[in-house]
Amino acid sequence: MTTVEHAAQDGTGGPAGPRGRVPFPVVDEVSRHCSQEEEPETVHIEIHLPGPVDRARLTAAFTEALRRHPRVLMREAPGPWYRRRYEWELTAEPDVRVVSFPPPGPDALRTARTRTLQEAPPLSASPPIRLEVVEGTEGTEGAGPAPARGGTTLLLTINHTALDGPACLRVLATAAELYGGRDNTPSAPPVRVPDAPEPGDGNAAPSNWTPPARVAQGSPETSPGNGLIVTELGVPRRPKGSPYTVNDQLMAATALMVAHWNREHGARPRPLRITMPVDDRPRGADMPIGNGTRLVEVTFAPEEVDASRMGELLRRTATRTRALKSAERPQLGYGAALLTAPVVPVAWRAAVTRGLRRAAGPWTSTVLLSNIGRIPYSLDFGEEAGRAHAVWFSAPARTPRGLTVTTASTAGRLHVSLRWSSSLLGHGDGGHLRDLFEHYLHATQEREATGG
Repeated sequence: MTTVEHAAQDGTGGPAGPRGRVPFPVVDEVSRHCSQEEEPETVHIEIHLPGPVDRARLTAAFTEALRRHPRVLMREAPGPWYRRRYEWELTAEPDVRVVSFPPPGPDALRTARTRTLQEAPPLSASPPIRLEVVEGTEGTEGAGPAPARGGTTLLLTINHTALDGPACLRVLATAAELYGGRDNTPSAPPVRVPDAPEPGDGNAAPSNWTPPARVAQGSPETSPGNGLIVTELGVPRRPKGSPYTVNDQLMAATALMVAHWNREHGARPRPLRITMPVDDRPRGADMPIGNGTRLVEVTFAPEEVDASRMGELLRRTATRTRALKSAERPQLGYGAALLTAPVVPVAWRAAVTRGLRRAAGPWTSTVLLSNIGRIPYSLDFGEEAGRAHAVWFSAPARTPRGLTVTTASTAGRLHVSLRWSSSLLGHGDGGHLRDLFEHYLHATQEREATGG
């Protein structure tokens, strides 16, 4: 049973154990083994609303949304060192105050973002998330657009060992419906007819046994955790009937961005490997809650990442992503399922997993691209607060990968987050990478003029 399969009796990712306990699924256990304070595994969701919110009403709506999605209300159960599994302990109510309202001011949003990147909600208290409501701030010192005067930002921080971004966005959609009284039924995803492979699309990807390129080191910072830049762009156009999707354009732009950065920093050309989460869950009120994505890896040879052959790069990307999305595969692969088999004490498995992770560092992918896609919910918080006009996500960026790109589209705009390990890059590096990504994403729309 995977993380996303729910038992009817408790709404969780597996059969309920004693006292409402649920064994950690594979993804949760591996994340728990490898957690560290220096670079916490947090996911951040940032929702911008045009108007103010009522504090008491929002707190009540979000708390009720947690009750309606009981898989969120959980904490790690204590146990002896020789136990065979970690377990989640379900709770009827939150253990801690989940919603907070930091003092408003010009630095309030930037400070809240910093907390998101540096402080993970503890697994020992239910739920392992927190919601900060930043009211009416403006300046963000280059970290991206801020709410308009009188607007509100909802900033949700998630401990990624327990939950992922799409699951918690579902909880926020329920809270919006309870708060605003307006329907947040998810819109239907676009229907795409599979394309037949084009001549030349069958070029084999480089072997995954070859260590991929690393993102070249820039100007690291002394602060712990991750750095973050968010930006808003237009959703890239593509010709009608194109064999590739917007996701493929984002993939190509990410590969070209990293290749350009590495050339500038004198790195030797190596294959680029991009990790891409795939999420097949429904988005309705019964959406399975937990860590529900599976990870696939798209690999490119150095000579394939060429902006002068953009059309070829886009078609090749489309072929590879389609094949990977359609393949049946455990969330973290067969090796992770074997590592988490409860045949020895979980503490022993933790030591083995951490050792293997260090040994596999050279084979870790170059960068992670997480495309949430079009936000399926209206996120309408009623007449005064209004409807979300921007939604950003960011995924953790621990080394050795050290860089993630997360995208989502809202209100016809593309919201992009670049997040990096402070031990690899600095804020100026993040700004340059953002500019490169914007440049190459625009170039994916001009394939006919660039040798496509």
